[in-house]
Amino acid sequence: MKRILVLIMALVLAAVTAACGNKEEESGGSDNKTVKVGVSSGDTRTWEYIAELAKKEGLNIELVKFNDYIQPNLALNEGEIDANSFQTIAYFDEMVNDQNLKLEAIGATVIAPMGIYSKKYKKLEELPEGASIAVPNEATNFGRALLLLQEAGLITLKKEFNGSGSLEIIDQNPKKLKIQPVAAGNTPRLMDDADASIINNNFAVEAGLTLEDALFHESETAKPYINIIAVKKGDADRPELQKLVELYQSKKVEDFIKKTFKGNTIPAYVTVDELLNYQDAWTVPAKSE
Repeated sequence: MKRILVLIMALVLAAVTAACGNKEEESGGSDNKTVKVGVSSGDTRTWEYIAELAKKEGLNIELVKFNDYIQPNLALNEGEIDANSFQTIAYFDEMVNDQNLKLEAIGATVIAPMGIYSKKYKKLEELPEGASIAVPNEATNFGRALLLLQEAGLITLKKEFNGSGSLEIIDQNPKKLKIQPVAAGNTPRLMDDADASIINNNFAVEAGLTLEDALFHESETAKPYINIIAVKKGDADRPELQKLVELYQSKKVEDFIKKTFKGNTIPAYVTVDELLNYQDAWTVPAKSE
């Protein structure tokens, strides 16, 4: 009988030990919480650095990489991930409205500035009357380019401007600039022919250009084009998700971004309220001459 009791106790103990082991394996061998963050499969250096910092504070970050700009929001909406970080606030709003998604922004991250580049001129003020300016022809990027020209003090836009670009939305063009919409990927090549070209950050980098080469570029005040951390509605107050924002907006991460990307990506830590009012930027005053 004693042998049977001892055997039963041994089996029970083994079962409990195994169960504890399984739980420990599931949690990564610790009590740390795990958060799944959807990111673009391109450059993940910033989030990899944040993941290292998070471990020291009891938070495991699992990066889930996506190859397009649609699936990260759909996955978040379905609860397959806890947060995502890959998109501008303007794109996010458009996607949420088009797909009827239950998502919200909880923090700002960076802006990858669009710039005005030229091989013919060294300063913005040198652009002559009638200068030809190549701009991306896609509606959103076209609008972004026009807003950049307005911020640079070269044109003004009509009050009804809503972020979508067209030549008809230009109100005043005192230098009579000749604005030529072209495929975004061709804007770097147009520098050989046009007086200046407005180039998206990714195409500028591919062409070997830096923001220091630009005559003028967006700053962190270009709110519609600031990237965000998004979560499912109702999850905004989860401590581990707020921790993501806290880490991203920390001085360590800010310094890492500046050192790693050398100005091609700019930390833009505006408040969520400012993000939600990004449409104010459509009528931002032009740069002082």
